[in-house]
Amino acid sequence: MNSTYKSVLTIAGSDSGGCAGIQADIKSISANGAFAASVITATTAQNTQGVFDIHPIPVPHIKKQLKAVLGDIVFGAVKIGMLHSSEVIEAVQETLKEYRIRNIVIDPVMVATSGDRLLNSAALNSLKSFLGDALLITPNLPEAELLIGKKIDSEKLGEAAKEIGNRFQTSVLLKGGHLEVSDQMTDTLFLYETQNTVFIYNNYIATKNTHGTGCTLSSAIAAQLSLGLTLEPAVRKGCSYLNEAIAHGKDRRLGKGHGPVHHFF
Repeated sequence: MNSTYKSVLTIAGSDSGGCAGIQADIKSISANGAFAASVITATTAQNTQGVFDIHPIPVPHIKKQLKAVLGDIVFGAVKIGMLHSSEVIEAVQETLKEYRIRNIVIDPVMVATSGDRLLNSAALNSLKSFLGDALLITPNLPEAELLIGKKIDSEKLGEAAKEIGNRFQTSVLLKGGHLEVSDQMTDTLFLYETQNTVFIYNNYIATKNTHGTGCTLSSAIAAQLSLGLTLEPAVRKGCSYLNEAIAHGKDRRLGKGHGPVHHFF
């Protein structure tokens, strides 16, 4: 008796160091029990210590990658990482609409670990227009502040997630990794359809091996959606998986900088 793979498409950049980007996405999707396909938007010269060069893939080739996989494979979810220009954002948005893709998870990568913005104003505006097509967006605190154009009070995360969700008409997982260190990590999930806010707690783990956590989390959630879970359980499982992956990778060493989580614990 034949069975069909539960598949996820990741659209993102490649990390030559293997900790983040497409490489982390594929590992996370696979570890969560789904099949991973990929469309690469850029290649990077990158390792555990930083990003040294970015080579954008030409937009026509990105479109050809999209049409090749979307015309052949049925995807239960699509995860989107950094889209570096307005042209790329618009091309991805148009093509996903053409194929009537649902269950889109957007990790709106806009701010580097250094704090530098990765998108110019035109690209940020294009990204904002895309967010309403998503089932879920997963900004961290600096990215959330860029989306609404103001500082977010750490005591009012629920209100901030709701404001973002209602402004862009999508559910929001506001990640807590940039909050002050405490015994617990708090991620805030605003469910747009029900207007409910859920707080997800996990133990804080002291480690520098956090390279690729955002990619890993959004991909894990997409994988759980492809396996048939509804949004809240998929987010809870994704958060739990990431926490375990951080815990199992906290004392491992790769390179001289910030290492990865342990995807296959």
